[in-house]
Amino acid sequence: MNKMLETGATIGILGGGQLGRMLSVAASRLGFRTHVFEPGAHCPAADVAHAVTTAPYEDAAALGAFAAAVDVITYEFENIPTSALDLLEPLRPIHPGREALRISQDRMLEKDFLTGLGLATAPYAAVEDAASLATAMADVGVPAILKTRRFGYDGKGQSRLMSTADASRALADMAGSPAILEGFIDFNFEVSVIGARNAAGQVSCYDPGENVHHDGILHTTTVPSRLTSAQRMDAVLLTAKILNALDYVGVMGVELFVTPKGLIVNEIAPRVHNSGHWTQNGCTIDQFEQHIRAVAGWPLGDGARYADVVMENLIGADMDRVAELAKVPATALHLYGKAEVKAGRKMGHFNRIVTPKS
Repeated sequence: MNKMLETGATIGILGGGQLGRMLSVAASRLGFRTHVFEPGAHCPAADVAHAVTTAPYEDAAALGAFAAAVDVITYEFENIPTSALDLLEPLRPIHPGREALRISQDRMLEKDFLTGLGLATAPYAAVEDAASLATAMADVGVPAILKTRRFGYDGKGQSRLMSTADASRALADMAGSPAILEGFIDFNFEVSVIGARNAAGQVSCYDPGENVHHDGILHTTTVPSRLTSAQRMDAVLLTAKILNALDYVGVMGVELFVTPKGLIVNEIAPRVHNSGHWTQNGCTIDQFEQHIRAVAGWPLGDGARYADVVMENLIGADMDRVAELAKVPATALHLYGKAEVKAGRKMGHFNRIVTPKS
């Protein structure tokens, strides 16, 4: 879709979590309406979207009515059932496209795609049973990590193998799901690049942010990162290579391990990304507006960073800190409106502007 959507058009969003919420806010700034399709009631995006359809992804009638009410469709998470996409695709443009979803939904396909582009990844092998796990451990080595090929996020669907003695326990953790064994990477730190591409082929990437995880969940993202200028250029160029190879439209997060031997791609996410939340207070055009611009056929905005930022997630009981954080200078709160606080649940984040030392 090269034609620019006019203001007043409606952007359909599959998924009503916090990313859908922030996409809706960004769309409203550009004069668009949003219509969210979400199976769960009282979703975070419902507070700010123009319309919400609450129905399961298997409800063909609801999906058809949703498509008829919007001009273009995007999504806030990867694991959308293929059957829903099969129904929607003939009715409205979907950005990013099906190929990006197909690859990112399966860790094995993702690794094959990345290595096919000549990019470095952790060593890996497919695992389906005890015999293939034994072969994979011989090829990849241990320590390693066994992951479900599909539906894992924030550390879920993963099991560490520190030695071959952990094999049966790790395989049981997969509960019969097809899996992939990935070798451990000795890395200095992790960064992610938030990149965007529109249908005209224009590409724009934000400064790489340096990530710290706690218990498999992103804790902080800091910009600028410790990358050298050469590493920063390499990170941006490989992100652009991925975007162009997929003929991608929208924003993508690309997570990278920084090692003494170079950059290794950990994973890609075909959507706006937690590690890009710093752009809300560090750039004129944040990742959410950039995504809306891309899927609406608009020119991409200037993603240049004008401030140093530390983004920190508010997880579960971190919400008890909100009253104090609200008093901290140069700190912007972004709360998701989730009614129930749960351990490990992302409830919000804050961006703290950091003044560089002279």
